[in-house]
Parts: sequence; C-alpha cells; structure tokens
Amino acid sequence: MPPKIKILLAEDEPALGLIIKESLETRDFEVTHCLNGEAAFELFTKQKFDLLVLDVMMPKKDGFSVAKDVRKMDKKVPIIFLTAKSQTQDVIEGFNAGGNDYLKKPFSMEELIVRIHALLGRINSAKNEEKISIGNYNFNFTKQTLHFSELIITLTHREAALLHLLIENKNEILDRSIVLKKIWGNDDFFNGRSMDVFITKLRKKLNLDPNIQIINVRGQGYKLIF
Repeated sequence: MPPKIKILLAEDEPALGLIIKESLETRDFEVTHCLNGEAAFELFTKQKFDLLVLDVMMPKKDGFSVAKDVRKMDKKVPIIFLTAKSQTQDVIEGFNAGGNDYLKKPFSMEELIVRIHALLGRINSAKNEEKISIGNYNFNFTKQTLHFSELIITLTHREAALLHLLIENKNEILDRSIVLKKIWGNDDFFNGRSMDVFITKLRKKLNLDPNIQIINVRGQGYKLIF
C-alpha cells in the first residue's frame, strides 16, 4: 500500500478546520491541523508535507506570510489558499506569495479534493514526460522547470500543467472553458481571473525568446505560438 499523502492544514476556525480534516481523512489523506500560521510554519520546518492548505486571515502569521516563508525553503510543494477575500488584487497577492491555487469561501469539500488531486498531478496523463522543446527553451514537465541556456526557471504545478496544455495545442486556440475544467475543476468567473494571472506569469517566464508568444483570443481562449 502506498504511503498516505500528508497535508498540512492551517485554519483558525476550529469547527471548519475539523470538518476539512475529517473530510480529507475519509479520502485517505493524512491531515495535520494547526490553528494559526505561526504554528503551521514551525511544523513545516520539522516535517515533510506533500501539500499545504492555508487560510489567509489567521492570527500570529497570515497565510500569505506563511507561504512566502515556505517558498524560501521549498519551491515546489503545492499551496492552496482558503479565503473569503476575492478581489483581483488579493488573488494576485496570493500567487505572488507562492500559492498554486486560491479557493473562495464558502466552498464544497468535493471542490477542494478535486483541486488537491489536480495540484498533485493525478489528473494529468502527461506527468511522466520529460523534456519538450519550446523555441529556445527546454520544458521538463516532471521536474516543473524551464531551461534557457544555463538558466533554470522553476514552475509551479499549475503553471506546468497550463504550459503543457498550451504546447499540446500549439498554434491552435486553447478554449478557456476546457482549461478551467481540466486544471481548475470548473469554469466560473473567479477561476477565469486566476487563469489570467497564470498566463501573465508564463509570458514573463518565456520572454527570453521573443519568438514565443501566448496570444489572447478574445472570448475564446489562448494560443501558444513559437
């Protein structure tokens, strides 16, 4: 039997934290629950976790601060934020802090579970692929890296999944709805704004080769050209 996936949950509302913990444990995850960000980060420094679920508004240390400190130690562990804040700037701040996903309260446990599996790569059949050439870059999906000459650029789980979908549909329009359902779990407005942020981040990471473009096709989706 494979080892259980270990999740670190930081949620300062005891009742909600217990619901999340018990729900995930019924799906065979191993969950450690902390009531504040300071305790969560301290525990992260002492144990290995496969994924973090962080509430944004917490005492002692908020979720964004925890994520920033985690990223100084670990660039790849997936991080999902839980929050009632949903303004575009809040979403951007969350991704800039090192988050991979942003789940708005209230949410269903099924949605959280789908997103956890997506971040862990279980729904992506391409997870075992190695190097793919993109112009003057080499993309390693398994390691979630872009190589440009001697430079190595680290990608998040979701950035890697999104880039792979774009590559699969090179020079063709990649429908927004398909991407959102496959990677985000559903195609609502909030997730659409989240995807736009990821597209912007990918453009920046690919801008060393001017022949590579991710074009926005209004009302339809995106097209990768190289």
